[in-house]
Amino acid sequence: MTSVTAGLQHLVERDRDHECEGYGPNHLCVRLVGAADLPTRFGEFSIVAFWNNRDAKEHVAIVRGDVRDREQVPCRVHSECLTGDALGSLRCDCRDQLEAALRRIGELPQGIVLYMRQEGRGIGLINKVRAYALQDRGLDTVEANLALGFRDDERDYAIAAHMIHSLGVKSIRLMTNNPQKVEQLQQYGIEVDGRDPHILPPNPHNLFYLQTKANRSGHFIDFAGKPHLAEQGDWVRVEGMPERIPEEE
Repeated sequence: MTSVTAGLQHLVERDRDHECEGYGPNHLCVRLVGAADLPTRFGEFSIVAFWNNRDAKEHVAIVRGDVRDREQVPCRVHSECLTGDALGSLRCDCRDQLEAALRRIGELPQGIVLYMRQEGRGIGLINKVRAYALQDRGLDTVEANLALGFRDDERDYAIAAHMIHSLGVKSIRLMTNNPQKVEQLQQYGIEVDGRDPHILPPNPHNLFYLQTKANRSGHFIDFAGKPHLAEQGDWVRVEGMPERIPEEE
């Protein structure tokens, strides 16, 4: 067991009887229930398992280095995607995003990837397949979710916020293109010191999906030179390409 994992084990002991008023309108509470070393093809990590009081779904934090009491810790909040993460589906960019986050954080002294059990933007695997069928008939991602009686995005980041606090992190730099993640985490008391864009090249199967994220859900993915004025100070990172700074107009 590495010294980092040993330190995380102390947090497991601390949380053995943890119970708090919870986060968000559903009063979600989590506690650390296990930690172990996790050597991967992307680097050496620790994996931390969390239990939550809402639905017993098992979320994990994949931790690089000692993040306790650290500021500006690079953090990726990744929602589970069986079809992409495990099966290599080209209909989304989920696996690419997960691997890029692990690869990048694996090269840093500290960092966190939270793997959240929120399949299909929170609608679950069965409904995700139903949404796929509607998309095959011409609907976009948002329209398919709405047709099934859901909001365009059912995810709630209260559990993610509690996990970050439970790990003792003081502040994060969030790796995301989704402004809702930033806003929700801040709403739940997480200090987000900055946003690092997480842009990956599209393929012919997911281009329309990514365009829908940008045009319908407000994600900061630029396909047609559309400016995002509040983001002009951000580094733009594209996997496999040199880092660059947006050119000033």
